Amino acid sequence: MHVGLNLVYLVPGETGGMETYARELIEALRDEADVRLTAFVSREAAADSSGPWSEIPSVTVPVQARRRPEWVRGEQQLLPRLAGREGVDVVHSLASTAPLWGRFRRVVTIHDVIYRVYPETHSGLRAKAMGVLVPLAARRSDRVIAPSSSTRDDLTSLLRVPSTKIDVVPEGVRIPTQRRSDGVPALRERLEIGARPVVLTLSANRPHKNVARLLEALASIPKERRPVLLLPGYQTPWEGELQRRATELDLGADTRFLGWVSEYDLEELYSAASCFVFPSLYEGFGLPVLEAMARGVPVACSDRASLPEVAGGAARLFDPENPEAIAEAIEALLSNGVEVERLVALGRSRAEALTWKRTASATVEVYRRALTP
Repeated sequence: MHVGLNLVYLVPGETGGMETYARELIEALRDEADVRLTAFVSREAAADSSGPWSEIPSVTVPVQARRRPEWVRGEQQLLPRLAGREGVDVVHSLASTAPLWGRFRRVVTIHDVIYRVYPETHSGLRAKAMGVLVPLAARRSDRVIAPSSSTRDDLTSLLRVPSTKIDVVPEGVRIPTQRRSDGVPALRERLEIGARPVVLTLSANRPHKNVARLLEALASIPKERRPVLLLPGYQTPWEGELQRRATELDLGADTRFLGWVSEYDLEELYSAASCFVFPSLYEGFGLPVLEAMARGVPVACSDRASLPEVAGGAARLFDPENPEAIAEAIEALLSNGVEVERLVALGRSRAEALTWKRTASATVEVYRRALTP
């Protein structure tokens, strides 16, 4: 089976969770028997030799993916011809949009429908493009992959995709060999947090990530037992607004907006964390929850959308619109040793059950379904 991977969207280092999905899935698919891969990549991805797409046969689609109109032109006009020339049996589009024609079967992973649920997250041309291209991709593809049952339900209710056409394939998580702790003292010194307990969250600071309510929850915890909140994540137009809100709440000494951090530095943050808190209002999957569990960090997360499903009973859930509930969850994880031990053990088991190998094997089964008349 010759599978073409649609990576026209990919700008390494700038594509967030969909880049993680591509990197991990490609690595795992390479170990699948009877599958031959060809990657169709943007110019930006072609210039990056560090990605797994550079270790399989690849074809450069001559567009700059940073420019949204070029991304769409590459996917809709150029990719079908290039994929036909390569003789692929299936094109798997990994980022919610897909070519609408071509002499091959089509599979698309639709990660979420946030452009419908929280339209303020996207604006301008991107919002309009998603509103047109995602429903068309779902309609014209032979199979649709959803990362969670929650996303599948959104696809059926909001986009009217038949449930019989959708395959739920959860994402996986890479299990680290060990937590890096040797650099934690230096990290604490650099961030000027002393011996205070650390709450870690991880997300791009967009409205649906609900960081403002997390700040309100932190402010409600008395200063004498208030932890430090670490907020890594690539910058967005809403970053300044959140920093101003932290100042208004007198949280200057209790928050650290870290911006983008390297993979190595992120491991140090996990090692320093007393708990991980994820207050998002909407996620198609919610991989950060699993990543924290895999590292033995106790998790508290929102009870909305896919997050209870992903957590699988291994996290403390809270109402993300209630700052008091968020604060209560944080304080419970900082003070209840028995509860923490229980959640850490459950979290490790949950993470071990959701591997990228399992994701890849289930994805190959979707390819086979797409090829079945």
